[in-house]
Amino acid sequence: MAKTEKPSAGKASEKKGKKETAGQKKELRPEAAPPSKTPKGQDEPKITPRLRETYRNQIVPALMKEFGYKNPMQVPKVERVVLNVGMGEAIQNVKLLESAVTELGTITGQRPVVTKAKKAIAGFKLRQGMPIGAKVTLRNDRMYEFLDRLVTLALPRIRDFRGVSPKAFDGRGNYTLGLKEQLIFPEIQYDSVASIHGMDITIVTTANTNDEGKALLRHMGMPFRT
Repeated sequence: MAKTEKPSAGKASEKKGKKETAGQKKELRPEAAPPSKTPKGQDEPKITPRLRETYRNQIVPALMKEFGYKNPMQVPKVERVVLNVGMGEAIQNVKLLESAVTELGTITGQRPVVTKAKKAIAGFKLRQGMPIGAKVTLRNDRMYEFLDRLVTLALPRIRDFRGVSPKAFDGRGNYTLGLKEQLIFPEIQYDSVASIHGMDITIVTTANTNDEGKALLRHMGMPFRT
């Protein structure tokens, strides 16, 4: 019978030393820090839009004095802003509509909704359900940020600008503004524009009359034509 050789004492000590060093390496490894968790009920601090602060601190007291409101809740405010783009050329070329949707999302910071035809019109080669435009409805902080950029950056870039029409109210304090091209917004780059198109901007307010709505927008910086 073959005799089994027993491991020598030197080899055994070498293996034992390797195991000890491996254990020491494991102990020396720093433990991963647990992910930091924000405590419940404490959200990240939000930055209030500049126009919203102006409305609360300056516009509300001014309108209360101008119209004699007794309660700050009676003061009219902007409820929402609706941007609408109609692309009749999309019947022939769908890529134009895709470009308009991308540009509208870039301007507003919100994903637009594609609008479709409600009925078919044979003269325009239009079928029911065909995509022909896009729209975006802005509320709260995004609404105030868009209005601030519209008044301070976009409208002054219109060529030969002399103010917006004061007669575009609907009788209930809501104002609709028509733009001929989207290039007045600084977010749009001229080289990436597929086609120049206009848009309608409707500012919906809680005002009861045109005078109240006009005063509200005037205090917000809307440059009405005199």
